[in-house]
Amino acid sequence: MSLLRVATYNIHKGVQGVGPVRRLEIHNLGHAVEQLDADVVCLQEVRKLHRREEKYFTHWPELPQAEFLAPEGYRSVYQTNAVTKHGEHGNALLSRWDVLSHKHHDISDHRFEQRGLLHVHVNANDTPIHVIVLHLGLIASGRLRQVEQLGQYVEREVPRGEPLVVAGDFNDWGGKLRKPMNAIGLKDFNGPRAMTYPARLPLGQLDFVYARGLRPVGVEVPRGRVWWRMSDHLPLIAEFEY
Repeated sequence: MSLLRVATYNIHKGVQGVGPVRRLEIHNLGHAVEQLDADVVCLQEVRKLHRREEKYFTHWPELPQAEFLAPEGYRSVYQTNAVTKHGEHGNALLSRWDVLSHKHHDISDHRFEQRGLLHVHVNANDTPIHVIVLHLGLIASGRLRQVEQLGQYVEREVPRGEPLVVAGDFNDWGGKLRKPMNAIGLKDFNGPRAMTYPARLPLGQLDFVYARGLRPVGVEVPRGRVWWRMSDHLPLIAEFEY
């Protein structure tokens, strides 16, 4: 029996605050990701580039954020969800294991929110595991439709006998998506909610790790000032046996 440790983290594009008081947190996030010690790290709101911020911050990394955040020896996979006036951002996955393949699928529900899922197939100690990273929309009815799209994608692209993890920022206040996620064969942890938002004083769980074909072991949320200064979300870490 092997242990799979999965983290999901909305990094708020590596910047905290707004206007002239905003600060660059991407370097601290690099140390934080390493401290998570996860086999797979699922990231949302990851910038590939941003021309305005690159000029504003003296120490803006030369590498795209997904590559910059990958600990030594990890593979990074990134796909753009949204293209903006100054750059683009999306989801990323960092893997301790070899990446067998990866795909991107647009799950935008309307033209005002560009959303996508990143599907990465990894080889975990000779066990193929599928990991899907997503960031669902802000409108409740749209999130339900995006879960339907997810179910259709999984049915089409993920063999039923292979383990699957779906992790990310679900924007799901109150766990209302748990029932439709269960209906497509994906379950998270039973027990007290793991509060992840807002980071400074968490009042709800917006970040989830769902799975099928894996045995849940536990879930944890790192807390403290060092964490809430880096993003408006806290990371969530889930462990499974396979």
